[in-house]
Amino acid sequence: MAKKRQEHKIKEVVPGSIAESLEIEAGDVLLSVNEKPVRDIFDYRYLSEDEQVTLLIRKSYGEEWELEIEKDAMEDLGLVFEEGLMDSYRSCRNKCVFCFIDQMPEGMRETLYFKDDDARLSFLQGNYITLTNLSEEDMERILFYKLSPINISVHTTNPKLRCKMLNNRFAGDALKKMKRFYDAGIMMNGQIVLCKGYNDGKELERTIQDLTAYLPFMQSVSVVPVGMTKYRKGLAALEPFEKEDSIRVLEIISKWQKIIYERYGTRMIHASDEWYSLAELPFPAEEAYEGYPQIENGVGMVRSLVEEVDAFLAECKGDDRKRKITLATGVLAAPVIREQVEKIKKKYPQIEAEVVAVVNRFFGERITVAGLLTGTDIIEQLKGKELGECLLLPDVLLKSGEDILLDDLHISDIEKALQTRVRIVKSEGEALVRAVIE
Repeated sequence: MAKKRQEHKIKEVVPGSIAESLEIEAGDVLLSVNEKPVRDIFDYRYLSEDEQVTLLIRKSYGEEWELEIEKDAMEDLGLVFEEGLMDSYRSCRNKCVFCFIDQMPEGMRETLYFKDDDARLSFLQGNYITLTNLSEEDMERILFYKLSPINISVHTTNPKLRCKMLNNRFAGDALKKMKRFYDAGIMMNGQIVLCKGYNDGKELERTIQDLTAYLPFMQSVSVVPVGMTKYRKGLAALEPFEKEDSIRVLEIISKWQKIIYERYGTRMIHASDEWYSLAELPFPAEEAYEGYPQIENGVGMVRSLVEEVDAFLAECKGDDRKRKITLATGVLAAPVIREQVEKIKKKYPQIEAEVVAVVNRFFGERITVAGLLTGTDIIEQLKGKELGECLLLPDVLLKSGEDILLDDLHISDIEKALQTRVRIVKSEGEALVRAVIE
C-alpha cells in the first residue's frame, strides 16, 4: 500500500507576502515543496529557502496548483500552518520523580497535562528535552539541519541515577547523544532540576564536572530546585530544600564557577534566583550571568530587573504626579518588587503603590513563583482591599499570546471580581517603572 502523502493545511497568509500575491488562501493545503514531501516545519523551511521554489497547493475547492516561484534566498513565503510544527507533537515517555505535571490537580484544561519532549520545540521555543525520545532518524535530522541550540534536561550525568530519576531504563544511554551534538558543533544548554537526596551534593559536583567536557558547545547550565505542589499523593517522596541546603548548593555552584572560569573563561553553571532567596543571600552582579542565557529558567531575572529599573530611573526627572495603585506578584518576587517600587517613589513621592505577595493556595504554599499563580488566588486574597485606580499583574501569569490564567480565568474575570482595571506588565525594568508612574 502506498504511503499517504503528508498534507499541511494553511491557517493564514501573511498580508503583502509572496503567498498572497499568488492567491494562496487560508484553507488551502500544501502538498509538496520542490516535488518533495514535507514532514515538518524544518523540511518546509529548508526546502523553501532557495531562490527558486516550486509549491504544490490544493485549493479549498479541490483544484491542485503547481506554483513556480523566484525570490530572494531565505525570503519567507508568508504561509502560516494550522499545526505550528506541521507535525504531531512528541510527548514525554518518562515518569520523572520531579515531574510538575504529575503534581497537578484534576479538572484543569487538557493542554496543561501534555508533557512535551520534542527536539523541534527545543529549537523553536526553547523547551528542554530529555533525549530519551530521539530516534536515530531524529538525530540525523538535527545534525543535517544543524538545529542549534538544543536544550537538554540533564539532571544528572550518573547513568544509573538518571534511569532512577526519570524512571526510564534507557535514560542513562540517552546522554551519549550529547557527545554527538558536541562532535557536530551543535550548541547546547543544560538544565538540572535538583532533588534533595538524589542529585545534589557529590552527584551535583560530578554532573557539573562531566558537563565541562562539552565546552564550548555546552553554553550554559541552570540548576533549579524541584517544584513541589500539595498534590503529590502516590508520587516519589521528596523533601523541600531549606535555607541551609540552599547555602550548600550555592557553595558548590560558586566553587565550580571559579574553576570553570579559570580554565575556560566562562562560568557555564548558574543557580536560579530561587536559591538566593531561599538562602537569604544577595544576588550576583550582572557580569556573573554572562548575558543571561538561562533567564527563561529563572536565572538572573532579579538582577536583570534591578539593573533595568536603575538604568531607566536614572533618565527620569521625577515629579509630583499622584497615583494610587496595587501590584500583585508571587511570594518569591514580592520583596524585590517592593525594593524597586521604593526606588520609584523616591523620584515620584506622591505615588502610592502597594505590593501584595499572593500566596499560592491552589498548588500549595511551597510554590512561590509568579508564573504559577491562579486567578482564583489573586481574587480571594485581594477582594475587599482598596486597590486604587489600577491593579498591576506580571505577564508570566498568562498563557503565551492569550489572557487566560492556569485556572482558566481571564483578566476580565479578575477585573469584574475586584471591580478595578487590570494592567499586565512585562517582566522588564522599564515596563515596571512606566506601569507604576503612567
